[in-house]
Amino acid sequence: MELDTKTSGNAQIVTPIAERIDAAVATRFKDAMRDATDEGSSRVILNLGQVNFVDSSGLGAIVTMMKHLGSNRKMDLAGLNPDVEKVFRLTRMDSVFNIYVDVDTAMAGAPT
Repeated sequence: MELDTKTSGNAQIVTPIAERIDAAVATRFKDAMRDATDEGSSRVILNLGQVNFVDSSGLGAIVTMMKHLGSNRKMDLAGLNPDVEKVFRLTRMDSVFNIYVDVDTAMAGAPT
């Protein structure tokens, strides 16, 4: 899976270039995220602005990557469309992740 990644301030912004994070791509997503974030910033913002669909495998892959970052690094989410946000809300993962409307809002909410 292709990811666009950039660093801004104290955050690494990772954007999946995909419309879906589902069972078909979950393993590739995790591998790409590990490669992209292994030596990254203390804060990762996963920009899901291009993702229109996340199933349980995709959700599991995102949670796995949050855990992979460890306790000294943080993952926030940004740019969720209504369908993707609904998955996080129904599974109560919205209480696990900080979810922002977009990357700019996430950056403004970043601790200094």
